Amino acid sequence: MAMLLRRAVSSRNVIAFLRRSSSFVQSRDLSHKTLFPPPNHPRARDLEIDLSLPDFLRDSRRGFAKGKKSKDDSASGLVDATPDMGPRVKAAATSQMEAAIDALSRDLTKIRTGRAAPGMLDHIIVETGGVKVPLNHLALVSVLDPKTLSVNPYDPDTVKELEKAIVASPLGLNPKLDGQRLVASIPALTKEHTQAMCKIVTKSSEVVKQSIRRSRQKALDTIKKAGSSLPKDEVKRLEKEVEELTKKFVKSAEDMCKSKEKEITQA
Repeated sequence: MAMLLRRAVSSRNVIAFLRRSSSFVQSRDLSHKTLFPPPNHPRARDLEIDLSLPDFLRDSRRGFAKGKKSKDDSASGLVDATPDMGPRVKAAATSQMEAAIDALSRDLTKIRTGRAAPGMLDHIIVETGGVKVPLNHLALVSVLDPKTLSVNPYDPDTVKELEKAIVASPLGLNPKLDGQRLVASIPALTKEHTQAMCKIVTKSSEVVKQSIRRSRQKALDTIKKAGSSLPKDEVKRLEKEVEELTKKFVKSAEDMCKSKEKEITQA
């Protein structure tokens, strides 16, 4: 009897469970029809939801995918950028150092020695017609002999202005009119003048070497900033090449200044 009662209760529970499940399914279908319009409804596309994975799993999956892609992108960007670093740094440093050497060459040319040199008049400014113009834009300067310069104006009407400007310069020249040109004899340097000129050369040498070293420092700073994205061997190689470049230009400046000092003292 007890067994029959247990079976009846069990059967009754099963029937009740099936009824509740059927009711739940019907209500779910009804709510689905209410909440989600048929596929041809205008808003059907707006309400489409991917139910294949829960939201947090979808977001996590996308996050991991993006992270991996970003890492790959950064790696590919590093490979593309690295080959250009060395040539760009060296080219910039070379350009700046060459500019410093060119400036030194112009400054040394302006320093008078006991020998005639056409470039020694290039820094003289001539005022003509109310306009200030470099002398080498108004006349052709040439060397007649080691002690004499010839100044041939492109426009003969400017010869007086050229003469005035040369006399007023600190070179100590006193040109003479010879037809349509000026002839300037280069006086011998006194001992005091020679010492003063050598000091100017030494100062010019220090100035240009400082400029070259500043260019070196800029290049090293650029390499240091990119160091985290470059292999250590590449960083060391670039730094070594910049140092060698610096030594090369410093030696060039020193050689130019020594040559000028020799020219001054042996004039």
